[in-house]
Amino acid sequence: MKNPNSNKGMNRRHLIKPGVTETASTTFVSTNLSRNSAPAEPTEHAMLPVHSKLQFNPDGTFKIVQFNDSQDDGNIDPRTLQLMEKVLDEEKPDLVVHNGDMIAGGCDTPDEVRNAIDHIAQPMEKKRINWVITFGNHDEDHAPTSGLDEEAMLDIYRSYPHNVNLPGVKGITGTGNMHLLIWNCTGGKPVFNLWLLDSGRCAPKTIAGQDFTGYPKWDWLRFDQVSWYYETSKKLERQFGRKIPSLMFIHIPLWEFRFMWYASVDERRDENHAYAVQKHHIVGERNEDESPGPFNSGMFAAILERGDVKGVFCGHDHVNTYVGNYYGVWLGYSGSVGFRSYGLPGAEKNRLRGARVFHLDENCDDVLVETHMVFAKDYGIQ
Repeated sequence: MKNPNSNKGMNRRHLIKPGVTETASTTFVSTNLSRNSAPAEPTEHAMLPVHSKLQFNPDGTFKIVQFNDSQDDGNIDPRTLQLMEKVLDEEKPDLVVHNGDMIAGGCDTPDEVRNAIDHIAQPMEKKRINWVITFGNHDEDHAPTSGLDEEAMLDIYRSYPHNVNLPGVKGITGTGNMHLLIWNCTGGKPVFNLWLLDSGRCAPKTIAGQDFTGYPKWDWLRFDQVSWYYETSKKLERQFGRKIPSLMFIHIPLWEFRFMWYASVDERRDENHAYAVQKHHIVGERNEDESPGPFNSGMFAAILERGDVKGVFCGHDHVNTYVGNYYGVWLGYSGSVGFRSYGLPGAEKNRLRGARVFHLDENCDDVLVETHMVFAKDYGIQ
């Protein structure tokens, strides 16, 4: 395998050779830098309306589909819609997570933004499937011309009958930060939880007079978001008498994704990755460098301390599809569902267009049983 460091100056659109081909599913055994205004104390998290309560099926199962990076405008590529509809028809999920970069630039007016959002919403709305979104780095690309920021877009998303987003926690960085409980098949107690966080867009131009030349220029989860997760997790444990197993969805990956791929912080050789495959049970492909922000947010340390999050899943890097077990927490990508966003080079451009599927079972200790990718090529979509 080619040394992935041989191409210097690589950015997230410059590709390296694939690592491991995804041939199998994975079975599971400081506040003054806030992107928004200065954060206040986190507020209590609101509950979903009764009619939106998510429950496991009578057989104890629950299925989630993750879509990432549709990244289109009002003239959405019909193949993107076809792929989403095929996945929904075949998988019949109980919930869909659109995990950031649903739309991008190309929407110059509020009506064009609403039209683009409607294209994203309709596959689930037509099939009456509950769905939820997080925001990515491109969702506000149109804001200078359309005048609609993420708060305004969240209101539009929430206007759809089958969208289950909450307004989001006030007083912390980002838009739409929330958690979503999934109750057992009788509706008597929650058995699983989803954390949905806004990982931001780009780093500020400077901090303390220093720019980010030579560093990643993407955003990162801020301390107040990490603190909100940590404190809310503890509140849930007190409320329900136990830690509730969960998944966390963020658009921009954590630094630990890259550490896991090489089983190393500093070394990035083929032999490091070969060792990591065995150590961390990695399956899937890595065709570009991970693109985290310039700072490690500390979220992974908080997750290890709490012990409730069983997996963190992201998008952002469209041609990465891998997943692995990093010290008991599954870290994974879902690739890109959008046919107008960048893909692999040449004739293979659309080979990794797809979605990630999660199988949950309330009768299993960790509830999260299995995850795997499905691809457009599986449905004959080119």
